[in-house]
Amino acid sequence: MIYTHKELLNKYKSNYQINKAVKNGELYKIDDLYSDKKNIHYLEILTKKYPNAIVTSDTAYYYHNLTDVIPRKICIATERNAVRIKDSRIDQSFVIEKYYKLGETKIEYEGVTIKIYSKERLLVNLVKDKNRTAYDYYKEIIGNYRKIRDELDVYKIEEYASVFPNGEKIMEMIQDEVF
Repeated sequence: MIYTHKELLNKYKSNYQINKAVKNGELYKIDDLYSDKKNIHYLEILTKKYPNAIVTSDTAYYYHNLTDVIPRKICIATERNAVRIKDSRIDQSFVIEKYYKLGETKIEYEGVTIKIYSKERLLVNLVKDKNRTAYDYYKEIIGNYRKIRDELDVYKIEEYASVFPNGEKIMEMIQDEVF
């Protein structure tokens, strides 16, 4: 299990006792966190350090098996007023509050439960940001959406698209390219 320093203070009562537990091998210090296991999955660390972050973009496409391109960084979305994350392994995007929770879901990836945007929300984002996405990458993901189109919830896609400006145009493009 992973613990914050504050959580350990409740259990061990002092920094001295925490440091002693680390020295004795009862705890392991990982980044700013502590664990009772030596090897911890990077997603466990991410979810503990940034509990409000939602996996998005390239990372979410990869975790949802919509691409085989392994992302260079973990792409996460946070609310617009969130603190900037200073970690070179993370690509943070700030999302306006009314869009932030839209399509949030949880999946289990490599044994870790993570917050991630749904396939439907990601499809809306992909089409909305088509001009900012590499052509081949876009076509690969759209092709994979075509393969799973029967699994997608069209009503959710319509709901998500309608929230964004030009929602009708986004939905039209999705109809043309996926369905």
